[in-house]
Amino acid sequence: MAAKLIALLALLALAGCAFVDHRADRREVMAEAAHPPLGRLIEVEGQRVHALVSGTGPDLVLIHGASGNLRDMAFDLVDRLDDRYRVIAFDRPGLGYSDPIDPAADDAFTTRADSVATQARLLQAAAAALGAEKPIVLGHSFGGAVAMAWALERPEAIAAVVDIAGATMPWETGLATLYKVNGSALGGATVVPLLTAFAPERLVDETVEAVFAPNPVPEGYADFVGAGLAVRRDSLRVNARQVNGLLPQVAAMRERYATLDLPVEIVHGVADTIVPLEVHSARLAELVPGANLTVLENVGHMPHHVVPDEVVAAIDRAAARAGLR
Repeated sequence: MAAKLIALLALLALAGCAFVDHRADRREVMAEAAHPPLGRLIEVEGQRVHALVSGTGPDLVLIHGASGNLRDMAFDLVDRLDDRYRVIAFDRPGLGYSDPIDPAADDAFTTRADSVATQARLLQAAAAALGAEKPIVLGHSFGGAVAMAWALERPEAIAAVVDIAGATMPWETGLATLYKVNGSALGGATVVPLLTAFAPERLVDETVEAVFAPNPVPEGYADFVGAGLAVRRDSLRVNARQVNGLLPQVAAMRERYATLDLPVEIVHGVADTIVPLEVHSARLAELVPGANLTVLENVGHMPHHVVPDEVVAAIDRAAARAGLR
């Protein structure tokens, strides 16, 4: 009798897993159908990288933050820039439609393949493949760390950095528990599929609202950016690993910031509670020789959407300082 009960429970568990996987599969297909690639898929060092290229002029690379994709940059910023820059927006490795750097790492708790230095080297190679040998590089949030890593790892292949609310310095507060769960082998196998299958649309909307707070979300942003792409299983796992592994990396990068010799423009909002100004950009500006910090009152974590003119002005300053305009 006990053996039959165990067998029945096992069958029910398997059926439950199959249902979750089926529902997760369906939601991923729907997300990708609603938000297909905006640009082209290029192959770089055996990896697929999604790149959107628009405009003419000095080369400008845009790198999005955590849980995002290049649609964040394409919503409004690209159109503000491509009349005088050749803009290249990338999906970071493992997010959007770019491959993870090490696909085998998807099933293991590791950050090696997801380091900001490795991401920077791959995106630099992708930019070079598109003809951008020495671009200005703009990074937002987690992308700010990648932009700074690019400057440290490939100083000969970058003209200037524009850091928008970048997570570039070590911090003392802990990360949300969900990052740790999603980035672990157990959580990645159990919790992540449940999130993909059952996370309500309202939860996604509330997450977007929290990222913009205290500023409103621009009309049409949530639909355009494709938040459903970030809730795919592989994207959740990769994003969690990348965020979990960032702290020791920026701690090591901090020791090298004083060696940088290029224009660095930093833009950060006072009301940013996700990547606080005083923890990151204020301290970064003190370490990087010649860095220029623009502080924005009443602005949260998304300056490139809330006050885009300030971000465009920072890009123009970086270009002028680099001798490109």
